Amino acid sequence: MALLLSFDTATPYLAVVLSGNDEPLAWRVDATPALSHAEQLNVFIAAVMQDAGHVLPELDAVAVGTGPGSYTGLRIGLSAAKGLCFALDKPLIGMPTLDVLVEALVRAHGPFSGDDVLFPMVDARRMEVYTRAYGPAGEAQGKTAPLILDEAWCKTRPVHTLTHVFGDGADKAGSLWRSFPQILHHPGIRPGIQGLAGCAYHGFTTQHYSDLAYLVPEYGKPANVAQKRGKE
Repeated sequence: MALLLSFDTATPYLAVVLSGNDEPLAWRVDATPALSHAEQLNVFIAAVMQDAGHVLPELDAVAVGTGPGSYTGLRIGLSAAKGLCFALDKPLIGMPTLDVLVEALVRAHGPFSGDDVLFPMVDARRMEVYTRAYGPAGEAQGKTAPLILDEAWCKTRPVHTLTHVFGDGADKAGSLWRSFPQILHHPGIRPGIQGLAGCAYHGFTTQHYSDLAYLVPEYGKPANVAQKRGKE
């Protein structure tokens, strides 16, 4: 049995899971919007190891969500994962947060038909989200990009097939989805226990390991940093 520690800090929803293969053994979740990842993450890691009766050197790998999402949250998660892997000499598995959301949806509501399209959505503030399309079995299609949620985008979705939208980005547009019957909204899907365990195990079995030095977060779009003007 592979002993895998996985967590995602890309969104306000913080989850830490210790799994045996793809079955969760112990976990901690903070679903509040407090954004206390810096304070909670290492505490949660220690707690799940203790709950399951294991110690960190027994791990076979560490898996971490790589975004898109919060700039600060992503840096907290990747720093913790890299530190653990470096200290323990364990492989690092980088998992796109959108993949974790898709795994969570498929486990909760799948399987889907061959024509369905899945759109996991991470909140990017206002009516913008980070997303990409996935096929019904969870296979990624295209690249991650920011998207404005509006009627214009909804009208581009085929009327004879279902478009599934989910994640905290989709949840903020509930009134929009109700006007388009070809779009099915799944509320409450987060990068949580089942999604993390499933994605971590897939990365482990396929040996889809990340470079400890070069893995970087997928922010979704460049930071909007204002620069001070020099004296003229």
